[in-house]
Amino acid sequence: MKRGGNGGNAAEGLAEECDVTDLLLQDILTGTLPAGTWLKQIDLEQRYNCTRPDVRRVLDRLTQRRLVQHIPNRGYQVYEVDERRSQEISDIRVILETSVAGLMIAHATPEATRDLRTLARRFDDMSFRGTILQHYDANLAFHRRLLQLAGNTELVELVSEIRQRTVSAPVAQWRTRARIEQSAREHHLMVDALEAGDLAELKRLIEIHIRQAPARV
Repeated sequence: MKRGGNGGNAAEGLAEECDVTDLLLQDILTGTLPAGTWLKQIDLEQRYNCTRPDVRRVLDRLTQRRLVQHIPNRGYQVYEVDERRSQEISDIRVILETSVAGLMIAHATPEATRDLRTLARRFDDMSFRGTILQHYDANLAFHRRLLQLAGNTELVELVSEIRQRTVSAPVAQWRTRARIEQSAREHHLMVDALEAGDLAELKRLIEIHIRQAPARV
């Protein structure tokens, strides 16, 4: 990865800027830079070994995505999601993801369910021995594959973007070992519902999983 410097062509400059975006986004999503953190441009230049214009473009891009907020005369800050906004994001995800549950079941071939089961087991494994980012990525991989069964690429990308608006997701999602274990069980139960063609159960599990609600005994 090319970092910093004034040389290189336009393509290299774009790649570098994208790299900085990915690095800052990773630090936000893993909680390395938690909600409320002030993002001083000089600190980011040094942290990611890039230029001030790169930093400004990345901060502006993440501000547009509501992962970072710009406060006039003060600077940039990692977005703090209030309870109301968090609830609204969950509501949107429930509406979108449960609405295509029937399509998921219709497209749940044996190969697809095997893939999902493998991804669910990877999440199990990463919850015990992986880093926070590996754990987070394993969760995203499972949910992307599940949504892909609906056959709508734009929906997959839209939900991925919406998920990012909750920032510091791994830290917020898995506060306790019990919640991690429940999330892992829910992954496998969703695959069970797909295999059984149980639409009502799949919808119920998707909503519980998104809202982080207590599992029904």
